Amino acid sequence: MGALSKNLFEKFTYSSSIVKGQRHALEPGFVPDRLPHREEEAEQLAEILSPSLKNFKPSNIIIFGKPGVGKTSVVKFVEAEISKAIQSRLDVKIKLIDVNCGIVDNPYGVLVAVGDGLLESWEEKLPFTGWPLDKLYSTVLDKIKSFGGIAIIILDEIDRLVKKNGDSVLYQLLRINEVTNEGRVCILGISNDLRFTEYLDPRVKSRLIEETMVFNPYNASQIYDILRDRSLYAGIADSIDESAMKTCAALAAQEHGDARRAIDMLRIAVELTEKSNELRILDDTIYEAKKKLERDVVVETVSTLPLHSKLLLFSISLIDEIKNGVSSTMGEFYDLYEKVAERMSIGSLTQRRVADIIGELTNLGLIDSKVQSFGRYGRTTTVSLNYDSSKIKDILLSDELLSQLKDVKPMQKSLPDS
Repeated sequence: MGALSKNLFEKFTYSSSIVKGQRHALEPGFVPDRLPHREEEAEQLAEILSPSLKNFKPSNIIIFGKPGVGKTSVVKFVEAEISKAIQSRLDVKIKLIDVNCGIVDNPYGVLVAVGDGLLESWEEKLPFTGWPLDKLYSTVLDKIKSFGGIAIIILDEIDRLVKKNGDSVLYQLLRINEVTNEGRVCILGISNDLRFTEYLDPRVKSRLIEETMVFNPYNASQIYDILRDRSLYAGIADSIDESAMKTCAALAAQEHGDARRAIDMLRIAVELTEKSNELRILDDTIYEAKKKLERDVVVETVSTLPLHSKLLLFSISLIDEIKNGVSSTMGEFYDLYEKVAERMSIGSLTQRRVADIIGELTNLGLIDSKVQSFGRYGRTTTVSLNYDSSKIKDILLSDELLSQLKDVKPMQKSLPDS
């Protein structure tokens, strides 16, 4: 009975913690009150948005940059500064409306988020489904008129919204400024894709792209400063070797200057150090954290893919294994995909839809894809895995539904001569 009375979590409660400050400072979503190496960008964004404090509509703006370069942190920081400024200006009417298009990625959801952001405290929220889009748009327009101020709509990952559902909702929001003077809309878009504007209708592009900002990747020295700052917030500055901090910064700088990844690595290193009841974070701990981070991210990403995406990725990984990492063509992996879909007793998708999925897997970083010419044989899409094929296969085959594919072998088919 004594063993049964022990709490399940006791063995995970470490005897000591090296974190003496704010643990959440080691989370990527933490917004500090200072932004190392992004002060200029914060000031530039504040300048662009400053007309709103005089009740004038600011320019629409799109912020470009790879993941982990501080785009969202700068926007959140500037939002907080605007909120402070509003408190001392009773004649200013500004609403800051945040929409994460990685989650809310359809026109209906975006309009609901904007409408809800304009509601008074006593009003009921808009229905999350069921209304015709024109009724929903009219309701949002009425809310903006009733508010009568400046609505700054922050669309994080705006590229995902446009790629999946087009730019119709952007056109609707941008037209508000043309149909009423009783309230104004400013759109602030954040994009990981420098080319997403290629998907925009010229009418939308001309209205939306009034100002642009590009955030360049951090270098190792800058990431080191960011990590040092976070370690001070978390109270672990005295518990990490200087060499370990530099190693963490260097590893993240090698991977597109991603500060978010560096912070994740540091957080995991702290957890590993506490788990082993050690008192200092060393270089070896950083390397161990890197391996754990890569393993966790890939497993989570692959495990949560839709079924057809899993089948397609399985086909690509099988061919990759046979061809020792040489790229495979659309014909090769599509033939194998049809074979595994038939084994699963489900209908295969068309090559056009498969091409869309290839784009999605490329955006996730699981594969690289490109259109390649083979001379008289024409053009086709070729793909290559960004991770070890056996690792991807193991993750996929751990899915009970896909376990029946363990004995599937690819059909041998050579590439045409270029």
